[in-house]
Amino acid sequence: MTVVLDRPYEFVPPYRGNLWPTAIQTFRLIDWHLRSKEAVLDYECRNADRFAESLSAGHGILLAPNHCRYADPIVLGWLARQVRTHLYAMASWHLFNTNRFEQFALRRMGAFSVFREGNDRKALETAIDILTTGERPLVLFPEGTTNRTNDLLKPLLDGVTFIARAAAKKRAKAGEGEVVIHPVGLKYLCLDDARDWAHEQLAELEGTLSWLPASQMGSAQDLVGRLLKVSQAYLALKEIEFTGQASTGDLSSRRDRLIEQLLQQAEQRYDLVAKSTDDVRERVRKIRAAVSSTFFSAEESNREPATFRRDVERADLAQFLLSFPDEYLTPGKITDTRIVETIQRIQEAIFGKAKDSIPMKVVIDVGEAIPVPAGRPPRGETDPVLCQLRDQLHTMVTSLSKEANLLA
Repeated sequence: MTVVLDRPYEFVPPYRGNLWPTAIQTFRLIDWHLRSKEAVLDYECRNADRFAESLSAGHGILLAPNHCRYADPIVLGWLARQVRTHLYAMASWHLFNTNRFEQFALRRMGAFSVFREGNDRKALETAIDILTTGERPLVLFPEGTTNRTNDLLKPLLDGVTFIARAAAKKRAKAGEGEVVIHPVGLKYLCLDDARDWAHEQLAELEGTLSWLPASQMGSAQDLVGRLLKVSQAYLALKEIEFTGQASTGDLSSRRDRLIEQLLQQAEQRYDLVAKSTDDVRERVRKIRAAVSSTFFSAEESNREPATFRRDVERADLAQFLLSFPDEYLTPGKITDTRIVETIQRIQEAIFGKAKDSIPMKVVIDVGEAIPVPAGRPPRGETDPVLCQLRDQLHTMVTSLSKEANLLA
């Protein structure tokens, strides 16, 4: 669950020393973690010299990668190793609440918390301070969340350029040089033929649904057909759970209808009115914020954790359903990585965790440095720096997507 109801938010600062990050790199602990927990066995850094040049120039550096897998922050350790630096990274508060070891490890690797359900001044000030001093490069994921669609770039949040501009203003005032943003394209590629893995995982999903074993034919069409049937079954189960009955129609229209119903159910409980300009992610953010603030402001005797958790589930499910884009399994554009990602999303939904068991390699491509001006962006317009970041990332992600194996 993305909203923490076990305790009020408390800012978790980053570990400022170099002892632990150096030990983690020296003993190749990130390699072990990625190999054993994420099945990411290999990597390739491209254009790392661009990053190195910004380091040599003494700039305040913000790395802005696309965000497609939970492994993303860890694989950036390989890039940091190549240019001989350590990193800081902003991470959602709920990640620090899984267990004590996770919180310990996250901090030692340079992570600090951000409260996405409210205004977190300490997190913003920490991020701005890191860029202002140039102590280490800072990692911010401008898409905000991850949902295993490696070939598509989600809308970018303007908080990234707000932080960068605030730091640029401070550095300019102190005469300490520039703040730059480096887009970073991440692409995961299958090292083995994904067909056998996909058939095996689909068979497990079908068995969970009490279906008779399907014939495991080898074509992409067979895989997609089975995948769509499992997707329909999962969607029908969620429709029954939250609305009382399964609906009819094509998958995309049923998905959109359920998303709207989930959002409206949660919004009505907190008297939230969605603006015409609010997309699903913004409506989800407001629901999460309302859940957190209402829960912790209520008297303890009036708190019903199960009810609030149910509202968070509605918001989380709405955002999760948004991670099944219509065009991802378009005939003629189906790749092995798209099949793998779609199966893993369904596994997360049904089992609570994806089966990260197919060997993968990650390509880490560093984009050209984007200088960040100290002034405010033009009023009434999208920040030009955000536009440059979006355009570079979109180009990189689109180009990298072509390196996956097309399934005929």
